Amino acid sequence: MAVPELSSTKESLVLPETIQKLKNHINEQIIGQQRLVDRLLIALLADGHLLVEGAPGLAKTRAIKVLSEGIEGNFQRVQFTPDLLPADLTGTDIYRPQDGSFKFQQGPLFHNLVLADEINRAPAKVQSALLEAMAERTITVGSTTYPLPELFLVMATQNPIEQEGTYPLPEAQLDRFLLHVFVDYPDSTAEKSILKLNRNEAIRQTDPANKAISQTSPQVSQTDLFNARQQILSVHMAENLEDYLLKIIISTRQAATYGDDLASWIEYGASPRASIALDRCARAHAWLAGRDFVTPEDIQEMAHDVLRHRIILSFEAEAEGITKDKFIHTLISRIAVP
Repeated sequence: MAVPELSSTKESLVLPETIQKLKNHINEQIIGQQRLVDRLLIALLADGHLLVEGAPGLAKTRAIKVLSEGIEGNFQRVQFTPDLLPADLTGTDIYRPQDGSFKFQQGPLFHNLVLADEINRAPAKVQSALLEAMAERTITVGSTTYPLPELFLVMATQNPIEQEGTYPLPEAQLDRFLLHVFVDYPDSTAEKSILKLNRNEAIRQTDPANKAISQTSPQVSQTDLFNARQQILSVHMAENLEDYLLKIIISTRQAATYGDDLASWIEYGASPRASIALDRCARAHAWLAGRDFVTPEDIQEMAHDVLRHRIILSFEAEAEGITKDKFIHTLISRIAVP
C-alpha cells in the first residue's frame, strides 16, 4: 500500500513499513498476542504508558523485552514487591567518604523502556513515585530534579487471578496510563507454534553450531521514532470525526442522553485526559495501517483500551454483572457514526 508523505523532508520521513518490520519481528517472537503487540507499539508511538492485565505466562514480559531489542534504547525490569522503596525506583544520593560528598546513583527509571512487573504488589508510596515519574518525566531527589530520557515508556503489569496482599491502583493514578490492555490465552494453533518456537530456541542455546544463529532484530533509531510521532500528530482527522470522538468521551459523563440503563450503570465518567489519549491513539492506529487519515473504526478500535480504566461503574451495574467493556460497547453502539 502506498503511503502518502506526511513531511516535506524526505530524508526524515519514517514510513509505517519501518515500524511494520519491527512489528513483524515481535510477532515472530510473541505468538498469539497480536493485540498486546499492537497496543505496545501504539503506546510507544503515542508517547504514553500502558497497563497490561493478564494471567502469568502470557508473554507480557517477553513482549517489551523483544521490543527493546528492536529499537535504540535500553530496557530495565523491576519486580514490584511489598518491601520495595521509592528510592529503589528513582535512585538515591550515595555518600562518598573519600571526599565527604554525595553522588546521585540513578535508579531503574532512568532507562528508556521500564517493565513494572506486578505493580499492585508494591505499596502506594512506591506506586506514586512511579506514576509521578510517568507524568512529569522528571525525578526529584532532595533539592535536585533530574530529567528522564526523552524516549521513556513504562509498561506495568497486573495479575488478575491472585489479589491477596495487593495494593490496587486508585482511579486517579490509573488515569495516568494511556492504555489498559487485557491479555487472554492464545488459541490452540498459536500455542502449537509457541511450542515449536520454544524448542528452536532451546536448540540454539544448547547446540554450539546453532547458538550464534539468532533472529536479527530490526533496529529503529530514536530519531526515527520521534519523527514518526510527529507524523502521527499530522494524521488528518475530519472535524465531524473529532466531534464523534468527543461525543464518546462526554457521553461517559452524560450517559442518560443515550438511555436510562446506561445512566444507572455509570458512577464517574472519563476525564479530558481520555479525549487526548483517544485522539493520539486513533491517529497512531491509522498511521500503522498506512493511512494519513482517521476513520471511525480507528476511534472505535481504541475506545475500550483508552476508557476501560478511566470510568467507574455503579454498584447497581456491578450487581447486574455489567462489565466496563459491556458499558463501553453499549455506549458506542448508541452513538451515531458520522
